[in-house]
Amino acid sequence: MPALPKAVVPQPLTGILLKVSSVAVFVSMQTFIKAAGQLPPGQIVFFRSFFAMLPIIVMLAYRRELASAFRTERPGAHVFRGLIGVSSMILGFFALTRLPLPEAIMLNYAQPLLVVLISAAVLGETVRIFRWSAVFVGLVGVLIISWPKLTLFTTGEGFGSAEAVGVVAALVAAAISAVALLQVRSLVATERSSTVVMWFSMTASVVGLCTLPFGWAPMTTAQVILLIGAGIAGGVAQILMTEAYRHASVATVAPFEYTSILIGMVVGYWVFSDLPTTHTLVGGAIVVGSGLFIIWREQRLGIERARASKVVPPQG
Repeated sequence: MPALPKAVVPQPLTGILLKVSSVAVFVSMQTFIKAAGQLPPGQIVFFRSFFAMLPIIVMLAYRRELASAFRTERPGAHVFRGLIGVSSMILGFFALTRLPLPEAIMLNYAQPLLVVLISAAVLGETVRIFRWSAVFVGLVGVLIISWPKLTLFTTGEGFGSAEAVGVVAALVAAAISAVALLQVRSLVATERSSTVVMWFSMTASVVGLCTLPFGWAPMTTAQVILLIGAGIAGGVAQILMTEAYRHASVATVAPFEYTSILIGMVVGYWVFSDLPTTHTLVGGAIVVGSGLFIIWREQRLGIERARASKVVPPQG
């Protein structure tokens, strides 16, 4: 296994700044994709994944880590993770092109709630009443955001409307993304972060390219530029996010993920004239509150486990 990078002295403020920067660039990526219009999701995935590798390759070359970035003893696990991630990406991009930007971003935050559900159901992880309560309340928030788009008792087209389909796609994407996150947790136990990122980008690029025979839409020069920009932005955001977690703990950095909601509202209004509805604001606040509680609870459990390990006498 290649040598792991040297430990970095914790710098919480630097980590927070990098995290907020990564969130802002990720929102820029989403904005580029939405501005490109309703293109086939596989086509968007290819541009997003292929051009994301450019800034990552530059960074790895600068660090002289490029040769080891592709080296792995678990190619099957990487491809499997890539296929799961691509499925989530395709559905997420489909939803992004059919929903207002703030709603698409907020629905994505169902993922931490679904991670808890999947961890309990599939991995047998013990989940106590506090986290179950947070998951239940958070899912109520998701329902509040989604209800105006999904209800059959509106004057719109109900479940058949484009936005209703977008909501369903966003929620399924969040569920699949939760599974992908659990797979990443398994991979990073033995693999470098750069290896995980590069293998995912390669897998996603190949899968996206394989959708070409099923019909790619002709694009204008502006659409090509927007999608290339989205790919590069995605790669830069990935680098910034990785660096953020190198400079500060997950508990310190993770809550700042939710700054994307504020940024998304501002960008959605100025670029697409998307105004968040009362349902979006109320439901989003509930989802964010539940997510922050789960992050806090995970931090407390980590501290308790660390303390317990110190008081347990060595065996043998």
